[in-house]
Amino acid sequence: MIQENFIKIYERSFQENWDLPALTDYGKDVTYTFGGLANEIAKIHLLFDACRVRRGDKVALVGKDCARWCVAYMATVTYGAIIVPILQDFSPNDIHHIINHSEASFLFVSDRVWDSLEEEKIGQVRGVFSLSDFRCLHQRDGESIQKFLRGLDEKMAEAYPNGFSRESIRYAELDNDKVVELNYTSGTTGFSKGVMLTGNNLAGNVVYAKTLDLLFRGERELCFLPLAHAYSCAFNFLVPMAVGAHVFLLGKTPSPKILLRAFEEVKPNLILTVPLILEKIYKKMILPQLGKRAVRLALNIPLLDQRIYGQICEKLTDALGGRFREVIVGGAAMNQEVTDFLYKIKFRFTIGYGMTECGPLISYDHHDEFVPGSCGQVLKGIMEARVDASDPQAVGEIQVRGENVMKGYYKNEEATRAVFTDDGWLRTGDLGTIDANHRIYLRGRNKTMILSSNGQNIYPEEIESKLNNLPFVMESLVIEKGGKLVALVYPDYDTVDGAGLSHDDLPIVMEKNLADLNKLLAPYERVASIQLYPTEFEKTPKKSIKRYLYSNY
Repeated sequence: MIQENFIKIYERSFQENWDLPALTDYGKDVTYTFGGLANEIAKIHLLFDACRVRRGDKVALVGKDCARWCVAYMATVTYGAIIVPILQDFSPNDIHHIINHSEASFLFVSDRVWDSLEEEKIGQVRGVFSLSDFRCLHQRDGESIQKFLRGLDEKMAEAYPNGFSRESIRYAELDNDKVVELNYTSGTTGFSKGVMLTGNNLAGNVVYAKTLDLLFRGERELCFLPLAHAYSCAFNFLVPMAVGAHVFLLGKTPSPKILLRAFEEVKPNLILTVPLILEKIYKKMILPQLGKRAVRLALNIPLLDQRIYGQICEKLTDALGGRFREVIVGGAAMNQEVTDFLYKIKFRFTIGYGMTECGPLISYDHHDEFVPGSCGQVLKGIMEARVDASDPQAVGEIQVRGENVMKGYYKNEEATRAVFTDDGWLRTGDLGTIDANHRIYLRGRNKTMILSSNGQNIYPEEIESKLNNLPFVMESLVIEKGGKLVALVYPDYDTVDGAGLSHDDLPIVMEKNLADLNKLLAPYERVASIQLYPTEFEKTPKKSIKRYLYSNY
């Protein structure tokens, strides 16, 4: 059991960092200090007191990332209730279902999402609050929440007659083994389950991250991944709030153009991203440079090539603000060509591995220890991992156990039993190997692996990684169709137009790509055809393709 109590971490941090900036809505003149954050939390605690919220009551939270999202989350867990963060990208029907399945009594929601919901479908919710100003949008018949909120300032003055100060901060006494969060997964298989995360699970991630010396008191971080996802929540929010760092919340779609401007302004000390962001920057910023004839020639000259790689690394570092210790990539597999190139130019990045069921971290390496192809070493002293295979060197399912592993799936004993082995290890559903240094090397997902007619295992993600590096391919998806492998490709139309090609030429281009791709593959992996797909593939918030939508294409 982790020694530090999850809730007390924040009681202590808000007291110690009282005057420092904690949260800023990027592009808006809204910043909370740690003291201001604690003051807002105190107001919500008074509301919860008035509503007689009890230990174990659920509070749902859905909307774009913003400072008030963070206030609502922190107010709920420090009160002793259970937070239910919901991805705003979920459909209204999914949001209704999660609110009802979790038995949430209260809902904090962005106005835009609230407009899409039907209040009669979430009848057990007692009160709904806006994330724009915390006003009460809806109260169940018989509730007097709106009346209470009108007199909230007077209630604060009564509760804290000498003013609210750092000494006023007193949070719930709650053991680490109690559930503090229900996080509904958003996987590529289409089924959403409520992951029960305890204070110990979250403290395991936070306490471990504090030992890495990646982020310090008064430093900055830019959050552009959805906080409702476990990866972003842990390392863009919970860790910075624990160490006294300042988080800027982007609150808008992270296109490369918007992101690069934000990096330049915020100059973050630590960057968390998903592979797609770095892959887009590589394709748009770096590949055009490498394609210039003079650069290609220079890269063949010893010493000169290192100077050019150094210049590229410096430009990329400057583009991301120039002050980060490390870029941590997670959430999905990264393209191997991009990984190898960034490693070659000595860019400060690393790839970690985790899942919502571990809140989320399983393995990690500092950038100076990172081995290309791996996703870090299993967390020492916190997590264990093994491969479910008769031969320890063979590919098998990665299974884990330790401090970060969830309690189970909420109200779903069947799914909980299915995901744990008889001897208590969590089945990750990921296939890979583990070396003698406890580094994990992933190959693909158990559910996406294709068994060839001659019994060979085919990992479509590995084929897609190679195909995505070929000309005019934006993204791809390899599926099995009639016993053959078929690649669906969404073309990179910007590059096609920039090259002066007609869209009618794309089938010819893809025939060439198919021939080049198959030269890179083993005979049993070869793709029979490439089919053009008309739109981008639908993705999860982690930017992984929702593969189940295309299995019958």
